[in-house]
Amino acid sequence: MSQPPVTPAQPARRKQLLILAALVLLAGLAYTVWWALVARYHEHTDNAYVSGNLVQITPQTSGTVLSILADDTDYVTAGQPLVLLDPADARVALEQAEADLAQQVRLARNLFASRAAAAAQLAVRQAELTRAEADLARRQQAAGGAVAQEELAHAQSAVLTARAAQTSAKEQLSASEAQTEGTTPAEHPAVQRAAAKVREAHLAMTRAMLPAPVSGYVAKRSVQVGQRIQPGAPLMAIVPLTGLWVEANFKES
Repeated sequence: MSQPPVTPAQPARRKQLLILAALVLLAGLAYTVWWALVARYHEHTDNAYVSGNLVQITPQTSGTVLSILADDTDYVTAGQPLVLLDPADARVALEQAEADLAQQVRLARNLFASRAAAAAQLAVRQAELTRAEADLARRQQAAGGAVAQEELAHAQSAVLTARAAQTSAKEQLSASEAQTEGTTPAEHPAVQRAAAKVREAHLAMTRAMLPAPVSGYVAKRSVQVGQRIQPGAPLMAIVPLTGLWVEANFKES
């Protein structure tokens, strides 16, 4: 039985098939090498989200919102005003604190003036006592007939009175020194306490403006104009672009 003749197209087709098979083998080998060296050490997924830190904007004082200077998705820089509160209450508190400070300064000055007056009064009482004792001593020396017993008794009474006045003056000076000892009018505790109240009121007034603590994009704004807010209430958040990350969910297989 004779074989069919070989056409010229069959060797060319066989050659093409061999080349195609070689390319497939090379591609498979290349993929195997790539997977062994690179791909098996990397994972990929379509279930991923970009996340970042949320810097909450919360007030430190209570107040009514006058204006809002940033909205969601707005980019803000550090220090930029975001929310303005009504400063009327804080301004009144500051004025009251300043008035109380002025009053305490006057009272402290009066205390130091009273101390000086008490010291001067003690000096006067001491002089009176010295004079009364000298008068009594003269009368006692002349007590024989020239000085009547009544005058001697009167001199003794004057000494007792002067000594009692001196004791009272000493107590008043001690009381004044107890309130002013070791301090000055500017450093008196009452003045320092009133000054601290002024600083506290001034700080509350400056906190009527809420600035952005960091640069980033505004998100989760919940505050509204006219709203009465309390300290610690979340008003909005800022997402800084310097701390972003990707949260990806991979299959366990």
